[in-house]
Amino acid sequence: MAQYFLAVPHDTAEEPTMASMDPAELEVAIAQVGRFNTALQEAGAFVHAGGLHPPSTAITVDATGSEPKHTAGPFTEAREYVGGFWIIEVADEAEALRWAEQASAAAQTRIEVRALQ
Repeated sequence: MAQYFLAVPHDTAEEPTMASMDPAELEVAIAQVGRFNTALQEAGAFVHAGGLHPPSTAITVDATGSEPKHTAGPFTEAREYVGGFWIIEVADEAEALRWAEQASAAAQTRIEVRALQ
């Protein structure tokens, strides 16, 4: 079995959060993703999932020099960022892609699939 990271991309111009969503749309999204999470759990593929706060809330830590440095913001400027994720454990990439298709339909967004090393 291999583990895969299913990433949910967001546009940096928006930096959406659950608090900023229309309550009716949020309810639908939570239900759809909840059904997807249940399917993952029932299949034994669910490892972990989570949503991330926007990059503007990030702190980058660099302890490679003589003194640790904490810098407000993400480690890189990007047009898009990871807003949420799933870690799944499945037999192979083909199965990971099938789950990503379902994740994309549930979350109504693109999903990036990458194997964990």
